[in-house]
Amino acid sequence: MKVENAVYPKREQVEALLNLGGNAPITMLNLLKFKDEASYAEPDAPRISGRKAYMRYANAMRAIVEKAGGRFIFSSTIDALVVGEVDELWDMAAIVEYPSRAAFAEITRSPEVLAIGVHRQAGLAGQLLIQCTQQTAA
Repeated sequence: MKVENAVYPKREQVEALLNLGGNAPITMLNLLKFKDEASYAEPDAPRISGRKAYMRYANAMRAIVEKAGGRFIFSSTIDALVVGEVDELWDMAAIVEYPSRAAFAEITRSPEVLAIGVHRQAGLAGQLLIQCTQQTAA
């Protein structure tokens, strides 16, 4: 299995997500890897950790998602890998619920999210973003 962290999705990935259709809520599993030090483009930007820069983004994103009817379900530092192998462990896991795939796409393209994206870009070394649909017990 090949694993490749990225900061932004490829256009084909977003199109494939939207082509799944449906109006049911979706959840996004975020596996996040932070830069040791944030890398802002501005030379006078504060020297902070990548985690701290990303949390600036995440805190603002929470308000945007909740305003659109979504919710932050879970976030946690990743402590240990128990099953399997990866070259490097992610730093944080988070689960966010969106009202639908279309709502997710609309939120991520909004001017508010584009404005706070500078913190995401500065703080993230990469991530995996995995769209999930909740299953009922069989």
